[in-house]
Amino acid sequence: MRSISRSLVLTVAIAAACGGPAARTSTTTTPSNVVTVRTADELVRAMHDRYAGSWYRTATFTQRNTRYLPSGAADTSTWLEAMRVPGALRIDIEPLAQKNGILFVRDSQFIIGGGQLTRSIPSVHPLMVLGFDVYADAPERTLSRVRSLGFDLTKIHEADWQGRPAYVVGAAAGDLRSRQFWVDRERLVFVRMLQPDRDTSKTAEIQFNKYRKLGNGWLAPEVVFLTDGKPTFIERYEDVRVDPQLNDALFDPRAWNAVPHWHTAR
Repeated sequence: MRSISRSLVLTVAIAAACGGPAARTSTTTTPSNVVTVRTADELVRAMHDRYAGSWYRTATFTQRNTRYLPSGAADTSTWLEAMRVPGALRIDIEPLAQKNGILFVRDSQFIIGGGQLTRSIPSVHPLMVLGFDVYADAPERTLSRVRSLGFDLTKIHEADWQGRPAYVVGAAAGDLRSRQFWVDRERLVFVRMLQPDRDTSKTAEIQFNKYRKLGNGWLAPEVVFLTDGKPTFIERYEDVRVDPQLNDALFDPRAWNAVPHWHTAR
């Protein structure tokens, strides 16, 4: 098991994005049930309206991680995650006995070491906003948070992604460098994000892959982080459960150990 400092570095990477292959203008036949939108505002509202009131509100899963090192070697880790939609994600880093983890809540990131709050920083989690919160938050709130993340909502176009039609927000057609997010046109779920890497000569990308239906919502059990098309970190979700009952104290950074952990208490 790696130290908590390395695990935290990996988690902070979730709030960034990593780089990928070229896309092309959409040529895929559009299914008849696709909603046509012309603006990012209309897209966010369509995403919300499609699943409002029916998307799951809580979820738990075991996350198996593979991190690829510059040397070509790989190391692994396991995180136990609990989510409350909108706006809360708890990550416990195995082994649980060490009581280390991260909590995203109230647009902040809280670092937990040995069961105690050690640090907090402002942090709007883009994957939570676009992958989950959009279906529960008012569209106006989602649009405000997306703007705060630096996406240019005046730009939207269509493209293909993994053989399916998609909307792309934040970049003109052919631009795979600007900060942008991709949404499956038929399912209205987030599938991809690109932006310049910290090394601005490179492109960072995150993919939500292999979506499967869960109740009236969806979940991508594979999340891939890439830099210039090369995988750097892969998350795979197991034992996914939707709408379990979760104690509010699980999402309180000052009450990390106040209630039994969801994984051991079920």
